[in-house]
Amino acid sequence: MTRTTPTRRILLAAAAATVLALGLTACGSDGMGGMDHAASPSATSAATGSAAGHDMAGMSHGPDGGMDGMSGMPGTGGAAADGLAAEQGGYRLDGALSGGEYRFTVTGPDGKALTSYRPEQTKEMHFYAIRSDLSGFRHLHPVMSPDGTWTAPLADLQPGDWRMYASFVPGAGSGAGTGLVLSRTAAVPGQAAPVPLPAAAASTTADGYTVTVAGTPKAGAAGELTVTVSKDGQPVTDLQPYLETYAHLTAFHAGDQAFAHLHPEAKAAEGTGGGPTLAFHAELPKAGDWRLFLQFQTGGTLHTAALTLNVAA
Repeated sequence: MTRTTPTRRILLAAAAATVLALGLTACGSDGMGGMDHAASPSATSAATGSAAGHDMAGMSHGPDGGMDGMSGMPGTGGAAADGLAAEQGGYRLDGALSGGEYRFTVTGPDGKALTSYRPEQTKEMHFYAIRSDLSGFRHLHPVMSPDGTWTAPLADLQPGDWRMYASFVPGAGSGAGTGLVLSRTAAVPGQAAPVPLPAAAASTTADGYTVTVAGTPKAGAAGELTVTVSKDGQPVTDLQPYLETYAHLTAFHAGDQAFAHLHPEAKAAEGTGGGPTLAFHAELPKAGDWRLFLQFQTGGTLHTAALTLNVAA
C-alpha cells in the first residue's frame, strides 16, 4: 500500500476545495441545469390578461406569493401596496359581476361586512375596473346599502378579463384610518379581442384637450410628475375641482395590473380655476410600462385622458 505524504494530502485537499467553490459559483448563476435563480419571474403579455403569479386557475396572489383571491387564503407578507390582493390586514373583498353591475362587500377583521368608512378625497369608496390589456377603464363611486353591500354600475364592458379594485379607508376595526386597495378578477363573456398597449408617449388628447406629462420616475423611488393641460395650443386655466383637486391620476402596470394612485401635491381652491400645470407625487413600485389615467373637469364635464409611461428600474 502506498502511503500518502503530508505534502500530497495538502495538495489533494486544496484541489477538492477548488472544485467545491466552482460548483457553488455555478449554482448561483442563471440557467444551470435548466434552473433560473433570478429574483422574480417575468410577466406575460398584457394582451393575455395574465401574469406570472397572478390569477391562474381562479386564484390571485399577493405580492409576496401568498394566495389571496378565490382560494380565500391570505398572503403571509406585508402591505399589498400593488392592490393585487383580495385580502389584507384582516379585510377581505368579495364580489360578483352580474347584469351589468358589480356587487361587492368588504369583510372586516370581525368577519362581518364593513359598514363604517372614512372619506378619502370626498368619497367613502373609490371603485376601479380595468381590462386586462389596460384598454378599458372605469372609476366610480358606488352606493352602499345598509348591510354593507356596494353596487357599481358597469354596463357595456367589453368582453374579456377585468380586475375590480376597491380603494377605501376603514372607519372601524384594527385597520381604521389606514388606506387599503383590494381587488379581484371578473370575466365579461363574449369574444375578447385584445388591444395592443399604446407605446410610451409624453402627451395625449382627450375631448379636444392635450395632456402632457413630464418627469422620469424610477421604480420604487419617490418622485414627481407634472401634468400640463392645454386646448387649441392655449393653456387651460379653468379646471374645476374634482375630488378636492384639479385632477385625479391613477396608474396600472402592464402585465399584472398592479395599481398606483398618484397623489396631487395641492388641493383645489374653491372659487378659482386650476391649471395649466399640476404636480403629482409619484411612487410606482415596478419598472416597465404603466398606463396612466388622468381625470379632470371643465364646464361640468369630466374628461379622461390616458397615456403610457415607461418607468426605469
